[in-house]
Amino acid sequence: MTDFEIVMKHNHKLSSKVLAHLSQVVGERLSTKKVDLLTYSRDYWPITLHWMLKGKLPSLPDAVVWPENKEEVEKVVKIAHESSIPIYAYGGGSGVLGGTIPEKGGIIVDLKRMRSIKLHEEDLLVEVEAGTNGYYLEKYLNKKGYTLGHFPQSLYPSTVGGWIATKATGQFSTKYGGIEDMVLGLDVVLPWGESIELKPHPRSATGPDLKRIFIGSEGTLGIVTKAWLKIWPYPEKRVNLSFASENLNDALDSVRRILRRGAKPAVVRIYDTIETKRHFYKFEKAYGKVATVMILEGDTRTVEAEEKIVEEEFKGTPIGKGPVDHWLKTRFNVKEASEFAPLGVVFDTIEVSINWSKATQLYNEVSKAMRSVKGTLFASAHASHFYPQGVCFYFTFAGVPKGDPTKYYNKVWDAAMRATLNVGGAISHHHGIGRQRREWLQEELGNAFEVLRRIKDALDEKRIMNPGNMGV
Repeated sequence: MTDFEIVMKHNHKLSSKVLAHLSQVVGERLSTKKVDLLTYSRDYWPITLHWMLKGKLPSLPDAVVWPENKEEVEKVVKIAHESSIPIYAYGGGSGVLGGTIPEKGGIIVDLKRMRSIKLHEEDLLVEVEAGTNGYYLEKYLNKKGYTLGHFPQSLYPSTVGGWIATKATGQFSTKYGGIEDMVLGLDVVLPWGESIELKPHPRSATGPDLKRIFIGSEGTLGIVTKAWLKIWPYPEKRVNLSFASENLNDALDSVRRILRRGAKPAVVRIYDTIETKRHFYKFEKAYGKVATVMILEGDTRTVEAEEKIVEEEFKGTPIGKGPVDHWLKTRFNVKEASEFAPLGVVFDTIEVSINWSKATQLYNEVSKAMRSVKGTLFASAHASHFYPQGVCFYFTFAGVPKGDPTKYYNKVWDAAMRATLNVGGAISHHHGIGRQRREWLQEELGNAFEVLRRIKDALDEKRIMNPGNMGV
């Protein structure tokens, strides 16, 4: 471990007294072993891979604990609060913005041992602990005849708690919504070690919706230990469609009109010409065009009605279900960053959102801004999540900088964020803020950032919950 340079240095160390107290709570489910500290020093933030290849680590925790129930989480948090020790909730480690990096040292709380599931069929609810793996949850529901409808690209390694903390959304969001649309109730351990239960009513008007404070808070306000989520009957029918359009605007306008008529395709993804060539090069009718893949699913009659609307509204040439089948087989591939980093290639993705009236402008401006950074090989995008009011663009860039890869990486990010803010878009759609995006959060929120800061001060006066994350 002494061979590694620590990028985010801190002076925090746990006392033997604190370690003894933690051991009393979790027993042997406590580790200060170097191999465990190394494992929990980073998430999937792409730039950290370049650091590791150069013998650098983002930051090391002082200890890792694996609680098995809410009561143990409460006790661990209380110990941290009493001694002003930083504490970080950890799920699958699949975040891509450094959201779980133990920047100030302290305690990592890995929740993956908390994975109980209870189905409430009549209420169309599932009660699930925060450490439950997303893929396992969906398979469990499928066997019972249901679906959550939440399929992030990180489905295999991610957890329910991580989804809630980052306000995640999935590939089928146009029909089922983001995680914020699925959460009906939460159990949360607060920064001083006391827990609250926000009950899973179908709707309530009992003051502000406190669940929303914790959804997307990225572990800065508390630790989610359990959630009650909406579920749906497993779809009776599925229809796979794809189209080739002459330009991006035609495809975007087609989807906008489909949604205005009330149809809700489960999946819609529109690829610009660069990404169409990269992803669908085997399909001659799509090559050189703008490809759209679409999945309709649900009740048979509903799907038939939606299919008719799509046929009436989409501007483009139908090219069959082949591209959809290909997308379904490859949709969880996320290996580009790890494959190309050893070759000196800096690779990342940036997702932002915008209203329909400025959608094409945002695509053009952000693409241009990223390409303008010296060293960029390409910048491309696909539209991946759709609403009656607007769209999410998911940009990809790769570059081979001559100098410091971190400097180049931050230049591209700054170019993309500035272009997004200038057009009036949101700087994040579903990856969250973490440590990479924190410098632009205040600019987007304006004086509303002060509200966020005051909520942080009120709930976490000792600032122990994921300190440094989101810049609060």
